[in-house]
Amino acid sequence: MRRRNRSAQLLAALALVALTAVPGPQASALAAEKGDTSATAQDRVLRVYNNNIENLVVNNAGGTCTRISGPEHLTSMLVDDSGRAGTAGVLAPDILIVQQVRGTGQAEAYADQLSAKFGYPAGTYGAVVAWSDPEPWGSTHKCSSQELGDLKKKQTNGIIWNKQTLSLAAGDISKYWSAGWLKPGTSYQGGAGCTLYKPPNSDPDTTDYHKWKRTSAIAARFTIKATGTTVFAATMHLPQENRQNACAGDGYTGIADTGIHLGADATSLMNASTIRIVGIDANRTGIAPSTLSGFGMTGYGSAATSGSSKIDYLFIKGGVQPSPVDHTVSGTRSNHLALYGFITY
Repeated sequence: MRRRNRSAQLLAALALVALTAVPGPQASALAAEKGDTSATAQDRVLRVYNNNIENLVVNNAGGTCTRISGPEHLTSMLVDDSGRAGTAGVLAPDILIVQQVRGTGQAEAYADQLSAKFGYPAGTYGAVVAWSDPEPWGSTHKCSSQELGDLKKKQTNGIIWNKQTLSLAAGDISKYWSAGWLKPGTSYQGGAGCTLYKPPNSDPDTTDYHKWKRTSAIAARFTIKATGTTVFAATMHLPQENRQNACAGDGYTGIADTGIHLGADATSLMNASTIRIVGIDANRTGIAPSTLSGFGMTGYGSAATSGSSKIDYLFIKGGVQPSPVDHTVSGTRSNHLALYGFITY
């Protein structure tokens, strides 16, 4: 009798464990595929990446260039919880903050390639860009192949998001805002010579006239469907001139003299958001992790991201999980290494 009672107790305990077990990553992924966005079906992690994808063209030593496909780039950039790319533990990202895409066409194609990578239908990922079809600029992009160089002549900034986990209202996309720069021949004077990098202050010559569009920033506020938590995301690409002379606008050197600033519409969206994310190719070294601390954000990743320089930054307000690879993806198929943050909510 005692033996039967003990067996019954053991079976009851095992049943209780099965009923209360927390779903693992694979179960969460399966639930996402089925469109289940309930709080119990997800692993409560927001997976965020930032990368200048360089129009999916990589510059090689000696002046040659290589075109990279979207799937190749995504496989090299997306990582599992241990920071490893290309493993079975890599789960679908929620937000990709990108710089240097050619416009809406490339951004949406890249988004659909991301959907296909995880077995989702086309349209699962959405994309917003600062300029839908920016004019070409520049005479050379250091590619010996004119064809590949031409692919880098149209540049804008964008945000790609997972519609299964995040919703975006039409009114929650900011207007673009311009970067700042020091016009050639102008005295810096501690930022006094800085101006907005857009007409009539942009490059006046016909070759580079539209170059300013590559630095137009944009932001959006999303809502996590499972919990209603609001998420702010912004993408920026600052001019090369920002490396030597920090400029963010008229007579303004930017937040903490970095050249970084947020537009008025973006600031309103940020102030109304719980989780905050800013991804930047700042073209400037030495920007401290505490630069955006006034907005509750901390910078993640300290390794070089472009050659021997760290010029790419990811700032986050939220519970970011530790990273064994310094939040930096060393094998990224781009001229820039990607940064990532997995945020618990």
